[in-house]
Amino acid sequence: MWFSMSRDEVLEEQDVDRELGLTSEEAAKRLEQYGENRLKGKPQKSLVAMFFAQMKDMLIYVLLAAAVITIAIGEYVDAVIILLVVILNAVIGVFQEYKAGKAIEALQKMTTPRALVRRDGEVQEINSEELVPGDIVVIDAGRYIPADLRLIESANLQIEESALTGESVPSDKNAADIHIDPKTPIGDKSNMAFMSTLATYGRGEGIVTATAMETEIGMIAQILDEENEEMTPLQKRLDELGRILGFIAIGICAVIFVIALIQKRDLFEMFLTAISLAVAAIPEGLAAIVAIVLALGVTKMSKINAIVKKLPAVETLGSVNIICSDKTGTLTQNKMTVVKHYVLGHLKDVPNTGEGFAATADEKELIKSFVLCSDATFEHGQSTGDPTEVALVVLGNRYNLTKPSLNAAHKRVGERPFDSDRKLMSTLNVEGGGYRVHTKGAIDNILKICSSALVNGKVVPLTAELKGKLLSITEEMSDNALRVLGAAYKDTDSVIDPEDMEKDLTVIGLVGMIDPPRLEVRDSIRHAKSAGITPIMITGDHKNTAVAIAKELGIAKSINQSVTGSEIDDMTDAEFADEIDNFRVFARVSPEHKVKIVKAYKAKGNIVSMTGDGVNDAPSLKYADIGVAMGITGTDVAKGASDMILTDDNFSTIVHAIEEGRNIYNNIKKAVIFLLSCNLGEVVTVFLSILFFWPVPLLPTQILWINLITDSLPAIALGIDPGDKDVMKQKPRNPKESFFAHGAGARAIIGGLLIGALTLAAFYFGLSEYGYSLGSKNIPEEVLTYARTMAFVVLAASQLFYSLSMRNATKSIFQVGLFTNKALIGAIIVGFILQIGVISVPFLADAFKVHALSVRDWLLVIGFALVPLVVNELIKVFMRMDNSKDSE
Repeated sequence: MWFSMSRDEVLEEQDVDRELGLTSEEAAKRLEQYGENRLKGKPQKSLVAMFFAQMKDMLIYVLLAAAVITIAIGEYVDAVIILLVVILNAVIGVFQEYKAGKAIEALQKMTTPRALVRRDGEVQEINSEELVPGDIVVIDAGRYIPADLRLIESANLQIEESALTGESVPSDKNAADIHIDPKTPIGDKSNMAFMSTLATYGRGEGIVTATAMETEIGMIAQILDEENEEMTPLQKRLDELGRILGFIAIGICAVIFVIALIQKRDLFEMFLTAISLAVAAIPEGLAAIVAIVLALGVTKMSKINAIVKKLPAVETLGSVNIICSDKTGTLTQNKMTVVKHYVLGHLKDVPNTGEGFAATADEKELIKSFVLCSDATFEHGQSTGDPTEVALVVLGNRYNLTKPSLNAAHKRVGERPFDSDRKLMSTLNVEGGGYRVHTKGAIDNILKICSSALVNGKVVPLTAELKGKLLSITEEMSDNALRVLGAAYKDTDSVIDPEDMEKDLTVIGLVGMIDPPRLEVRDSIRHAKSAGITPIMITGDHKNTAVAIAKELGIAKSINQSVTGSEIDDMTDAEFADEIDNFRVFARVSPEHKVKIVKAYKAKGNIVSMTGDGVNDAPSLKYADIGVAMGITGTDVAKGASDMILTDDNFSTIVHAIEEGRNIYNNIKKAVIFLLSCNLGEVVTVFLSILFFWPVPLLPTQILWINLITDSLPAIALGIDPGDKDVMKQKPRNPKESFFAHGAGARAIIGGLLIGALTLAAFYFGLSEYGYSLGSKNIPEEVLTYARTMAFVVLAASQLFYSLSMRNATKSIFQVGLFTNKALIGAIIVGFILQIGVISVPFLADAFKVHALSVRDWLLVIGFALVPLVVNELIKVFMRMDNSKDSE
């Protein structure tokens, strides 16, 4: 039992060197021996199970019943075609489900919590799945514990263990403790850290004692796999639409059956026609197409550094009109750089590049204190730790005061970690024959604990004049958007307690550093504003610093558009809600303020995106419509609470993701309106022919074929349309907006009526070629075959051509670019090739009761088929004229 063993015994038992950690070779061997550090989920469904799951659909039952009846009466060709439709539908569904499963697996890999481990003598960040027993894990606040650990070092370490104990108050940890009682409860094992618990304070190191299902959490874990079957609002609307269309189809079928009885038609033929109409009226491919488009959208977003964790986020993204963004790392480069340093009487600029610079004795003491009082590392261009501390370590490198050399000469023997209340950090290091406290932090807090100052190598009393000089330089730096940190020290003869470190110190000086804005963010902010999106900066930084960056990026115009956390506290919720539209910068805010900001924006009907990276950002990420976590600097908790993770921590990625979200929604809408137009055209054709006792222009098998080809290929191609490059010039979509808003419903009806009317016209033309009309009796079979072939081909061709017009509601096909959606052009070409094959290949022509057409017939077919496309393009011309008048 690891908790009853000393640290040295654990290291010996695990056969690992504390300073070096495991070697890469040993880690690989142990990974093979123990397996990946991953909890086992429930077994995945087999392909066969997935296939039969696709059959659980009312429409499929109707088709299977029709197939059984057709087999019973000897219509084998019709039965085979119906069964092929059923099988193809199931195969498409299985393929999509399989692909979705693979996408979720890939996503889980990308969002696997990371762990800091010491291997080969270096601290590395690896996927927690690669951890093995014996690994030395480095723990810091905000990280999940990636496996069960026996602590070997701890500094004010606190771990929140509610996942295991249900106790929400964090537990104090002490690596030196040993628990002899074998029945020690989990909550009392102060020298252990357990998988899936959360380090909330301090730091430490631990040796992995158990991974995966051998961990405490693994023993009680039932299912790791998260079932994510939540329907998006869009899918709910589409599902509702499908049901309505299903009832309409059943109603139409019932009417057809009644008409057939009254007109004494062949009941079996009418039954097949009714079944075909049901298939035509219900866009059964709708759900699959939506899923495919969303899945492809998620894949596309991952390529632009946005990992969408929850599918509803894809749709919601298109409606976002407020982006609340962290400043550091998102709007800026997250590469803090010290640009100025000040010791009393001497302010100097730090060169941008290079090393080996000379420094005065005071400056050396300043830099030495900063480097020793930092936990960050920077070697060979790679850094670990807080960006501010990395900047201080880099500063040391430039003056030949490197962290490894200073650490070797001045070993750390104690520390008082940074916390947000004190805004200070202190370490106790060996100094000559005694010890020295090095403290860094906010200069105003530093001055409160100092009684003397270092001036030209001498320690002098800290007078009001000296304080004034330091504060004056601080203000000057802050006005230039620099972040200011002060440093102080004191010598002591013995090791002192952390509580005694920050008293009677000697202030040395301060440094000014800046995190420069990302070069591409300014354009992204302009882009967002033109799209009706308001960018908001939220930061814990000073107001002056925040506003300076905000003005440079174009977020704010003056300091009057900013407010601090303390000023927010002075307002009531009602006052804050009234004033919030006047602000663009929120400075010096706490996580609680972030929640208040999100609530205030949402109360005004806004759709809010919020970024965050810390543990305490989780509430605001959860509360926002779209929570966005930082992939690089973000803690595992923030990533867990978010809807989307930015793998590059870049504001521009959020704007690109919103653009993609808008295009995905628009593409789904295009596909749906196209499907409804096609289905309505088929329904109109058959229903009118039966109503007026005309010969039926389309046979059941022909409708099934057309439904399969025209409803799938162009619809999917529309779903992956490259998108409108002007989509970000429009205002955000109202999430409550009807699916048929902005004339979409009218376009579907007009398109359907045109396609249906043209199909009937082609059928009439085919009959009239042989001297017959729609009302003629005893029409010879070969004449009907010819006329039905004309109707069949016109219906298919008109739908294929019509898909071109569906790419944009107002722009012509030439404005959009005829060949900019190559998938759609390919779908149309494939559709025509298949259509030619059906009427030209003898056995297919016999099966579908059609025959080959002459060149003259094809010219007529093309002429008929182009009419819906031309009419829709003409309607767009009038719409554009109308819009231009409105804009004037």
